[in-house]
Amino acid sequence: MKSQPIARVATAAALLLLPLAGFAQDAANNSKAIDTVTIIGKRTDIADIPGSAHLVDSEELAEFAQSDVLRVLRSVPGVYVQEEEGFGLRPNIGIRGSGLDRSARIALLEDGILIAPAPYAASSAYYFPTQRRMSAVEVLKGPASVAVGPRTTGGAINMISTPIPDALEAAADLRVGDDSALDAHINVGDRGERFSWLLETVQAQSDGFKKIEGPVGGDTGFDVEDYVAKFQLDSDSTSSVYQSLRVKLGYTDQLSYETYVGLTDADFAATPYNRYAGSANDNFQSEHEQYQATYVIDANKNWRGEITAYRNDFSRNWYKVQSVGGESASDVLADPGAFATELAYLKGTTSPDDAIQIRANNRVYYSKGIQAKVEWDLGFGETDVSLNVGLRVHEDQEDRFQHQDGYRMQDGTLVLTTAGAGGSQSNRVSDAEVTSYFVDTEIRSGDWIFTPGVRFEDIDITRFDYSTADPTRSAGPARVRNNTVQVFIPGAGVLYHLNEEWRLLAGVHKGFNPPGPGSSASEESSVNFEAGVRYHNDELRFESIYFMNDYDNLVGTVTDSTGGGGQIGDQFDGGEVVVSGLEMSTDYSIAIGSFDIPLGLQYTWTNEAEFENAFDSGFGPWGQVEVGDALPYIPEHQLRASAGLTSERFRINLAANYVGKMRTKAGQGGFDPQETIQSRLVWDAIATWNFTENLSTYLKVDNLFDETYIAARRPAGVRPGLPRTAYIGLTFQL
Repeated sequence: MKSQPIARVATAAALLLLPLAGFAQDAANNSKAIDTVTIIGKRTDIADIPGSAHLVDSEELAEFAQSDVLRVLRSVPGVYVQEEEGFGLRPNIGIRGSGLDRSARIALLEDGILIAPAPYAASSAYYFPTQRRMSAVEVLKGPASVAVGPRTTGGAINMISTPIPDALEAAADLRVGDDSALDAHINVGDRGERFSWLLETVQAQSDGFKKIEGPVGGDTGFDVEDYVAKFQLDSDSTSSVYQSLRVKLGYTDQLSYETYVGLTDADFAATPYNRYAGSANDNFQSEHEQYQATYVIDANKNWRGEITAYRNDFSRNWYKVQSVGGESASDVLADPGAFATELAYLKGTTSPDDAIQIRANNRVYYSKGIQAKVEWDLGFGETDVSLNVGLRVHEDQEDRFQHQDGYRMQDGTLVLTTAGAGGSQSNRVSDAEVTSYFVDTEIRSGDWIFTPGVRFEDIDITRFDYSTADPTRSAGPARVRNNTVQVFIPGAGVLYHLNEEWRLLAGVHKGFNPPGPGSSASEESSVNFEAGVRYHNDELRFESIYFMNDYDNLVGTVTDSTGGGGQIGDQFDGGEVVVSGLEMSTDYSIAIGSFDIPLGLQYTWTNEAEFENAFDSGFGPWGQVEVGDALPYIPEHQLRASAGLTSERFRINLAANYVGKMRTKAGQGGFDPQETIQSRLVWDAIATWNFTENLSTYLKVDNLFDETYIAARRPAGVRPGLPRTAYIGLTFQL
């Protein structure tokens, strides 16, 4: 699985930069040019966005030095997250009730480029950018997400990578911690008159906080290698037209010893951080390669343009327990009394041959395309108009070539008894070809700001099912299914300045999620509303927004991680659903002498998340649905409160994260303990000491009071959240 990432990056860089020699002679200089793509812009710009948008900037990220994106997103109201392995390697993120599973219901981007392995054909985010190398995170939930597309039901998250510095600079953040954790984030770069560059790496590993039962034991941690290179050529400073060519290359390798097999409730109560012997061989291996080339032109008058060609390649194989004694691992752990024999095998009791089936979920993905936009600044008397027109021509693919191996459990040790042939479990390819356009306008007139926009998506998705007895695919597909969707996605926002500090805002837009390959379900559609108030000055920021997503049709998708019935990829119509609530956030800074005391509070109240029709669903998380049943995995209350104390030499930050109890299956009335995740309160803390302006050290503790809690019940049993974990770090900058 391991390759030579540095050589790959260097070779690719050389190949991409060779054609640029001639361009360098007449390129223009703009040493302060932004080389990363932001949707929102600066934090101060958020106050005038006619819709819900949040920027977690570099200063806020530095407060807690988080490596887990889920902990970062706790500071954004309206975002729901579900932990899985405790480290945020494969996050489950939802926005305003969109659904969390594998972050498949929102648009995920890195530097403005769709980053899920196959954003249309297979949107589940089994790859997610490494949080440590991000300088900011943008979250869009209102009409602003229309320009991003294609998944506008919930919104979009844009991860902004480390920019090229303004001058020669090197930075490093090195930390060690519990469970043999080692973590290094290092970058070096320079911005020249014409040529600028950045090299960056993240090296992270841990032995994990869980213990595998049995004589063999095993690792439950991870090992991540991440490399990025950026190069930028700018035109000469004397040129009347600024031009820039920017290249970004990336490579990520991950090995994590993770499983979907959790524990029974009784075993969790006794030993929450144990894993059964049957999961000892479970592991996830992946490689991700990223290539981008962007051309920027700015006439320094009233228009600018940008075009990016991109390609992402991703391969992964998750080798994990599928069934025990012919029963699914999910069923065994849901009813341990009825499946006592199978549970005993999973725990280490000697079994017959092939009693434990482990599936190699082997898949290869690519996504590639070209996206472009042109911006015009126009003026009509006292009215300013900014017009953005964009285009994306995109193609992606998921290739599944899976097999399943049979094992015997022998006194706590897995013994291979039958090796499956490649493609014998699943042998299929899903393709997507997409052309999309958007027009987005900002109109400023007096105290009013209007942002009407529309997006058009032309989507053609095809699924080729090959025989599992034809690994070479020489006989051609046994079945071909095609979905074609053409949809307009309109949206509009409005903001009114009451005075310098107070603003009123409102917005409405169409929510849309395309169907999956070969799906018989209808497309997901909704009408999304929001309205609120915003206050902003130098010391205090406050925002309160009411939202409602009114679904014409909610769609559920079967994945390994949902534990739902049916075949992987099957989709189910959920019909009419309403999700509504209130998002509140405030930040206040107090200065007392030489000390600053930053305070923050973010709260989400989801007062309604219910089905408005009754039906019998084959989708596991829904089941038999009655009118008024609540959606699973949406808590009514979420709250994050933070406080800090900073001076020139030290900084202390403390955050409390509360998540209310939630259902794991649709229902109403009393909460079934077997289908409930109880509420929890988790504290994080960090203390930093500055030796000099460029050298500092810190002590960081996640889950400060060692709260033991259930993070997830799907797809198979109970899995714990991260226990108290401490790190000691050293940072320096040259």
